[in-house]
Amino acid sequence: MKILLLGGTGLVGKQVLLSLLFYPQIKKVIVWARNFETSSKPNLPIEVVKASWDDFQSGKVSIPEGIDAVFCCLGTTIGKAGGPDQFREIDFDYPLLAARQTKEKKIPGFYIITAMGSDPNSMIFYNRVKGELESELKILKIPFLGIFRPSLLIGDRSEFRMGEKIGEMVGSFIPFGLLGLKKFKPIPAEYVAKSMIYSLLHDKPTNENNPIVKIYENDILWEIGKDHSF
Repeated sequence: MKILLLGGTGLVGKQVLLSLLFYPQIKKVIVWARNFETSSKPNLPIEVVKASWDDFQSGKVSIPEGIDAVFCCLGTTIGKAGGPDQFREIDFDYPLLAARQTKEKKIPGFYIITAMGSDPNSMIFYNRVKGELESELKILKIPFLGIFRPSLLIGDRSEFRMGEKIGEMVGSFIPFGLLGLKKFKPIPAEYVAKSMIYSLLHDKPTNENNPIVKIYENDILWEIGKDHSF
């Protein structure tokens, strides 16, 4: 299989790339990034395309033919993006553009990370944007659409996020399982990556006349992440 990975330099994207390399079924992983460093080992099946999203929007680059699945791990925060409009561009416009090309190129599967609580009618801007994106993706009727809704992500980021660090520390003291709140438990990025690959290998796309949408909520991501090691 040949996979296109979008957002390969982010918290979950890095885990997806690392995990994909454990599978002999994966013949190549194409990563789009402006800045990306790979291992010096020449046998790794990684192809880096250095391109910006401006290049994608302008048509200078496009999703290549022969891709079996697109993994979309794009995501930011309003603060890091610079404001609500910039956040929406990264978390809504870019993924939707990629999904539309996935449909046009007749690629069987599109796998994307949104968020727990995604809802187009949410009063929370972040969750509303994620929910609106999900709604638009469903309209495309890609043969298989995998939606992954994690809670707060745990892992080593390239940048420091105070809110997430506080949430991670608080989360480590709360017995979510005993309180019946497992679906809210902060989750390691590695578990989300494992769940996406699990879906790639086990959820079989059908065809354009019978599209499948499968949503993985946070508690299911936890179960898959703990039960499937590489």
